[in-house]
Amino acid sequence: MIRPDLSLPIPETIEAAHFIGIGGSGMSGLARMFLDRGIRVSGSDRADSAALRDLEARGARVFVGHDAAHLPDDVDTVVHTGAIWPQNPEFLLAKERGLHVIHRSQALYWLIGGRRLVSVAGAHGKTTSTGMLVTALQSLDEDPTFVNGGVIAQLGASSGTGSDELFVIEADESDGTFLLYDTSVALITNVDPDHLDHWGSRDAFYDGFAAFANAAREAVVISSDDAGALRVTERITHGRVLTFGYADAADVRLSDVRVDGPVAFTLTHHGRSVQGRLQVPGAHNAVNAAGVVAVLLTLGHDLDDAVRAVEGFTGTVRRFELHGVERGVSVFDDYAHHPTEVEAALTAARTVVGDGRIIAVHQPHTYSRTQHMFREFAEVLERTADHTVVLDVYGAREDPVPGVTGALVSGAFADADHVHFVADWQEAADYTASIAREGDYVITLGCGNVYLIIPQVLEALAAGD
Repeated sequence: MIRPDLSLPIPETIEAAHFIGIGGSGMSGLARMFLDRGIRVSGSDRADSAALRDLEARGARVFVGHDAAHLPDDVDTVVHTGAIWPQNPEFLLAKERGLHVIHRSQALYWLIGGRRLVSVAGAHGKTTSTGMLVTALQSLDEDPTFVNGGVIAQLGASSGTGSDELFVIEADESDGTFLLYDTSVALITNVDPDHLDHWGSRDAFYDGFAAFANAAREAVVISSDDAGALRVTERITHGRVLTFGYADAADVRLSDVRVDGPVAFTLTHHGRSVQGRLQVPGAHNAVNAAGVVAVLLTLGHDLDDAVRAVEGFTGTVRRFELHGVERGVSVFDDYAHHPTEVEAALTAARTVVGDGRIIAVHQPHTYSRTQHMFREFAEVLERTADHTVVLDVYGAREDPVPGVTGALVSGAFADADHVHFVADWQEAADYTASIAREGDYVITLGCGNVYLIIPQVLEALAAGD
């Protein structure tokens, strides 16, 4: 892992950029925007993907695998993620050649270029909230530029270049880079302490969010309910703060949430109440909608118009995304990789599965998170799923830690009959298909590559006819 060095100079002009890790949803979105600006783009990723093929069709030079030979001679700037290793050959060659080597957050800063910025931050819900905000603005006849951490389903893209001065981003708190941006309106969905390997302590994490909020030029929108957000609110000195949530004192108060079918709710602001209904499931999405509506209010939109606008949102890719149905079993994928996110995803699924059961296929993400949170994952999975299949750990940027495997999670279940640890994916797919029955939901969970098991699960289900 390479920690971003935000002290490095950002070039004033960029003519040719090379992206190391170009296939990720965030990086591919940045690359598309560079292409929109007429910049020559090249890039590499460790595996082929639809994102690489799309960028190639748009004119980018893309490579599968990391190799010094993939760095073109005409490049003046190299953009990298924090997930690459310091020994990456393209990274090392770029340094040797004296090129501008910048973190993706600095590339995004360069793209923003002083526009009126709405930054969406939070431990959970920021990708969905960003997507909901972008589509809501578009339905209100605005044309924002945006960069999201996931593909917005109805737009088929994680980024887009608009004609307005407004720029909307998902801002990353994991490495502190959300402090880099010159934010006008800050939305904080929640503050559940995570990424303490970077921050060092909960207090430092809270202080980081407070600094992010206090630096906002125009307004801060923050949860009225989340315990961490309340800790941050105590540290906010900004002159314009709007709160949203269930609390009686919330500026945008959420009530009457109904989840038996499409999520319905009521939002109240300054004594005026408006009812809404979403196309995405789960009470947590009603909370997301309240935050987005609060942002729209700070941008000058009417409450009724704002509620109508969020109703059109159809979701983001890898957030409770249906991939197929076999033998009456629906197979979904969700990006959830923290206990709070897993609980939200499975609780949402429970509201629409009817008489069916929920079978979770959980891929623990990173050795450090698994080591620190395996008990929390086990408790949530056992409580919210009917059965859980645990895969082995997706290490991402981390080296393996002795003794830290998916068996840590399965071993922490109170009832071993509700969980099955399988390291081999084909065995996991076959086992999942063997216990699934008509009406059940199978949901893969994790921000690694767990979604790649879905074809195996669907094939195993079909073979069981």
